[in-house]
Amino acid sequence: MSDTPWHLQPPEFTEIEQAAARIRGVLRETPLLESERLNRRLGGRLLVKAEGLQQTGSFKARGAWNRLSLLTPAERDRGVATFSSGNHGQAVAWAAGRLGVRHAVVVMPADAPARKIEATRSWGGEVILYDRNREDREAIGRALAEERGLTLVPPYDDRRVVAGAGTLGREAAEQAGRMGVKPDALVVCCSGGGLAAGCALAWEALLPDSRVWAVEPVAFDDTARSIAAGKRLANAPGAQSICDAVQAPMPGVLTFAINAPRLGGVAVVSDDEVLEAMRVAFAEFGLVAEPGGALTLAAALSGHVRVEGRCTVLVLSGANVDPEVFAKALAH
Repeated sequence: MSDTPWHLQPPEFTEIEQAAARIRGVLRETPLLESERLNRRLGGRLLVKAEGLQQTGSFKARGAWNRLSLLTPAERDRGVATFSSGNHGQAVAWAAGRLGVRHAVVVMPADAPARKIEATRSWGGEVILYDRNREDREAIGRALAEERGLTLVPPYDDRRVVAGAGTLGREAAEQAGRMGVKPDALVVCCSGGGLAAGCALAWEALLPDSRVWAVEPVAFDDTARSIAAGKRLANAPGAQSICDAVQAPMPGVLTFAINAPRLGGVAVVSDDEVLEAMRVAFAEFGLVAEPGGALTLAAALSGHVRVEGRCTVLVLSGANVDPEVFAKALAH
């Protein structure tokens, strides 16, 4: 028997299927979109999954709903706590309200986009701000959970959250199948690694000849470096990126164990490439993408992920961007 705690063991594909059943009728089946002009420009076929149209504006609603759905009545009565760059916190606060969870405490960085802080509060979450350069968000979240008797719902290092994220990969594979398409790759953003891990497990079961690729910002390329080194490595303290949603300090224990042997590769893109991708997402698809959500399109446009002569599914994972940043992207 493994010494690894159950919640840090990789979920089976059946758990992803069960998560898909839980979210059916509650979350949206976000569309796969295509641009003929972009296909001609890149010499391949791109199917863009518009996950920014999801409940709370990002894929995070999937993992949050699956995890909170599995709370016991006593746990719902006590409440939950989490730590988040913003999107997971919104999703937990939203899911808590829908599921009758008494309270949701969300630890967020003080420099998170104002829109994300305000949205988390509007969903009923209690927001506690911290300094991401000097304080440890996980330590704060765990201390709050212990002090108040709350159930901790981490953003990626929990098999139930990973299984929820994996429903995106399952859904995309099924949608492509209905279109008569067999994708060569699925490209997702990567921070703590939960989306990549869940999708890698789903893709492994449904499209074993295809691979999941992850994309990170230049200053937060911890997954790329960790896979190359064969061990988890942290990002440099004080690192900066426009991609606020993908600034986890290092890969998760669970997610790294899943991703290291399964990912087809990890691409790294610059902030300028991200801004251009946000502009293109709006011009070609009419979609608003936050910086972290546009990482995948940035990798395709810049050639960091090969799309020529292939069929590639890209996930635009979130749309929660402050107006000033979006305006900067449109003017890029």
